[in-house]
Amino acid sequence: MREIRVAVTGIGNCASSLIQGLHYYAGRQKEMIGLMHYDICGYKPADIRIVAAFDVDKRKVGKPLEQAIFSSPNCTKTITKDIPRSNVTVSMGHVLDGVSPHMKEYPPERTFIVSKDSPCDVVKTLKERQVEILINYLPVGSEKAARYYAQCCLESGVSFVNCIPVFIASDKEWANKFKQKKIPVIGDDVKSQIGATIIHRTLTKLFSDRGVTIDRTYQLNTGGNTDFLNMLNRDRLVSKKISKTEAVQSMLDMPLLPENIHIGPSDYVPWQKDNKVCFMRLEGRIFGDIPIDLELRLSVEDSPNSAGCMIDAIRCCKVARDRRVGGVLESISAYTMKHPIHQYPDEIARTMVEQFIRGERER
Repeated sequence: MREIRVAVTGIGNCASSLIQGLHYYAGRQKEMIGLMHYDICGYKPADIRIVAAFDVDKRKVGKPLEQAIFSSPNCTKTITKDIPRSNVTVSMGHVLDGVSPHMKEYPPERTFIVSKDSPCDVVKTLKERQVEILINYLPVGSEKAARYYAQCCLESGVSFVNCIPVFIASDKEWANKFKQKKIPVIGDDVKSQIGATIIHRTLTKLFSDRGVTIDRTYQLNTGGNTDFLNMLNRDRLVSKKISKTEAVQSMLDMPLLPENIHIGPSDYVPWQKDNKVCFMRLEGRIFGDIPIDLELRLSVEDSPNSAGCMIDAIRCCKVARDRRVGGVLESISAYTMKHPIHQYPDEIARTMVEQFIRGERER
């Protein structure tokens, strides 16, 4: 079985967890703990190879990838420190709108320090490193930067897996560009394995399926990584709020009015580091119009939680490339992303993924 050649843009906590996890599972031939699939059409975690990396922080640019993933301001928990030499040096990416101005106001160990190096030729790098799939882990709100890297993929024949809430795979114009080029694309805005969005979706659907009318709901999240610090700039959250809100609203027959649903980041708490705490509440009415309310608190390390979905998305993308299937991969997008081009209940999306893996579904 051929290796899967992957590039990553944004060597933050999510990239660190994914790369550590690839090596962690490489030495575990049968252990399935933490994986939704150990084997996808013959591809195992050990078959994923990171061959190129892009970032803009001076503590990462020019460094070996196995060092950069542990460099500040990364703060996620360590899965394994036993990372062999990758022979990959982190290249200087293109900043564009990737760094919010307010990030300069915080101590260096918590924020980005932009390198003075000149940006590399991304298309050239992707071609030289024979990259098949580019993972987009840029900060929330990087609208121009995300589209720039998506265009680089179109020009180099590389698949794009978009983990942030910039609408590429769920935008018809962009989706058609990838379809015309016969390049698989997955997105947008990665879900966690067991995170706030999938729990909120599940509870919303449970209420609805059991005949309970939902009147109001909220989801408030706090964290202490650069993602939460970046999101203090509310101007960068337009797409994020749309993505998270639609993921929940899609479980309802009749969407709630905007004033009755609030889903999105709440605040930055530095000492939480990569730990995310979610506070959730659903209010509704059961039989006889009697009130019911549910409150939930979730605490989870944020970045490994998303890597659990990414490790499947990467391999499904590779399978599509092997089968010469282009355009949006609807099944794995619906299962692993908050804002896919078409929303499905999670149990249906999982069935669609299994059908895709078996070859019973094209995309």
